[in-house]
Amino acid sequence: KKFQNIAEEVGAVHLADVSHIAGLIAGGSHESPFPFTDIVMTTTHKTLRGPRGAIIMCKEKYAKQIDKMIFPGSQGGPHENIIAAKAIAFLEAFSDDFREYAHQTVKNARVLANTLIDNGIKLATNGTDNHLILIDLLGFGIGIGKEVATALEEAGIICNANTIPYDPSTPFKPSGLRLGTPMLTARGMKESQMKKIGEFIASVIKNPTDEKLKQSIKEEVEIMCGQFPIDLD
Repeated sequence: KKFQNIAEEVGAVHLADVSHIAGLIAGGSHESPFPFTDIVMTTTHKTLRGPRGAIIMCKEKYAKQIDKMIFPGSQGGPHENIIAAKAIAFLEAFSDDFREYAHQTVKNARVLANTLIDNGIKLATNGTDNHLILIDLLGFGIGIGKEVATALEEAGIICNANTIPYDPSTPFKPSGLRLGTPMLTARGMKESQMKKIGEFIASVIKNPTDEKLKQSIKEEVEIMCGQFPIDLD
């Protein structure tokens, strides 16, 4: 609302890109930009759990102009299968199960973040209010994000190397790791699993070349994944 007030004062259009948190907004664990924002756009995957794609929502006075700019210049050949998948994702977002997923995603992220901190791992933000966690690896070395991400992959844990604020290295050799909890939550994992995963991650960060440790963790990860299979129904 404050951003909208500023936009109105200076005669600007207020656009909100909620791609990362759209599912959390739909599930009620984050505030909604409606009705304040002029234009809202989001991807339909990420926390919304739909197919890869996007949508634009706007106040009526901007609709024709947006349509004219997008179609047919940069949009065409509609994929009916993707449109149908988006419709299913939107329908799911109205359900109580989705609301529970959205709230649990944030709970899981907070537990994971706190577990990492308790195990001596520094976070860029000292915690999290959404589904994302950014680990600051500078205490272990500069520009080692990719190496640590590879070590975690060898232990059965997938994440991505990411730059951190004031990173002394380059985006090609970042000094951080980014983690997220939506997929873990969608599989049914909760706080107790987050604690274990946090301990796994902390152990690998501290000992990225310990092959026995990585193999042991990988075996435990496989057991955990077997207990929480991906639901395709």
